Amino acid sequence: MLTPLHLRDLRVEPALHPRQQPHLSATSGLVRVGAWLYVVSDDEHHLGIFDADGHPANPVHLHRVVAGDLPRDRGQRKKRKPDLEALLALPASADYPHGVLLALGSGSRDNRQRGWRIGLDSLGLPLGAAEATDLTRLYQSLGSTFAELNIEGAFVSGGRLLLLQRGNRGVARNACIEYPLAEMQDWLVGRRRVPPDPLRVHPLELGDVSGVPLGITDGAALPGGGWLFSAVAEDTADSVSDGRCAGSAIGWVGDDGRLRRLELLTGSPKVEGVALVNGSRLLMVTDADDPTLASQLLAVDLG
Repeated sequence: MLTPLHLRDLRVEPALHPRQQPHLSATSGLVRVGAWLYVVSDDEHHLGIFDADGHPANPVHLHRVVAGDLPRDRGQRKKRKPDLEALLALPASADYPHGVLLALGSGSRDNRQRGWRIGLDSLGLPLGAAEATDLTRLYQSLGSTFAELNIEGAFVSGGRLLLLQRGNRGVARNACIEYPLAEMQDWLVGRRRVPPDPLRVHPLELGDVSGVPLGITDGAALPGGGWLFSAVAEDTADSVSDGRCAGSAIGWVGDDGRLRRLELLTGSPKVEGVALVNGSRLLMVTDADDPTLASQLLAVDLG
């Protein structure tokens, strides 16, 4: 088993939070760009930004992605949120000389089939307003493969863009979907009329914890073409409802798409975002599915 180290709670200035909370309570995705760490708050319309090496007491800054605010009622907020679950950094291009962040909706409902591009400046900080991208054609093309779409993770590895499909107790099917990166970038900015077809789709059998299937929640590239991922055993029968977290794990996948190793995490934190730092330190963010609890930044040294 792997034992995570608690680095900080994701605190914010209450006056700057849409509901005056002193923290972010539902974070997904985790990306490091230069000196900065980014998370996406799937219960808000914002990204969270903080200094990767800053003091743990320093507040997380909020950067708006979607206009307007979600309802205060928890049920209505869940129904209307864009469900931004995946966050990745795309490399520099003619359109974005210093790179761009891409936040993706999960696709689990019609209103969750959009993404937003956030251009970056030379310091790795947001440059201007976020630009919306309609992901409907991309997600509809996956409908024949996945009866219940739930995109929870995304990352770039070499010349590929990888999307991670999360299974649940009702449909326990996890998978990695690979796309050609250059063609995907062209489609996202409108230079290509239709999204590219997947290069490969790799099913992943992850097993279960106490009878609850593990579902993949995020991923990060490893040197040499492989990648690692986070997974949680959430006791829910669909891609929308929350449930008890029976366990969590980190897994390793080879460049052939095959699962090589799986390690459970002590304490069963509900990890929904990961980033690999210096090749061996894995940073993780959590979502406790409770607005009164702060999301946490954790770390584990992989050796």
